[in-house]
Amino acid sequence: MMHKLVSMHETIKRYQKHTKDSQANNPPSEHNMQHLKHEAAAMMKKIEQLETSKQKLHGEGLGSCTMEELQQLEQKLERSVTTIRARKMQVYKQQIDRLKEKEKALCAENAMLCDKFGLQAWGRAGSSEERAVVPSAEISEVSDVETELFIGLPETRHKRH
Repeated sequence: MMHKLVSMHETIKRYQKHTKDSQANNPPSEHNMQHLKHEAAAMMKKIEQLETSKQKLHGEGLGSCTMEELQQLEQKLERSVTTIRARKMQVYKQQIDRLKEKEKALCAENAMLCDKFGLQAWGRAGSSEERAVVPSAEISEVSDVETELFIGLPETRHKRH
């Protein structure tokens, strides 16, 4: 039984060696070459079509287009723009979400530091609806600001009432 197994492996090895040698010695058949040439020509034609399509999408070479082709091109571009805008909005939303998370973390850190040093938090605290209380002395300072409108050059300006 062992002898048959060894001879079987030897037969398989000889077959594999023979097929490799025959493939190396035999050039591709004429039929195979014709097939490869036809396939290469088809690929070149497809590449030319894609180049022409790309130029039209860039707005080049539109002189030979019919009204129907121009409308189809416009619709294709509008669909592309819609897809691009949807993706852009998705990216913006993701950025906003990340910034909101960062804001929450910074507000929490700010509140912790204020508690640690016994200070009152400024700006936002915890959530976006909560506001810190501004001391009344600072409110009165802010309300003393003049908000009158002057028109003209500094030396000739007049107060508008």
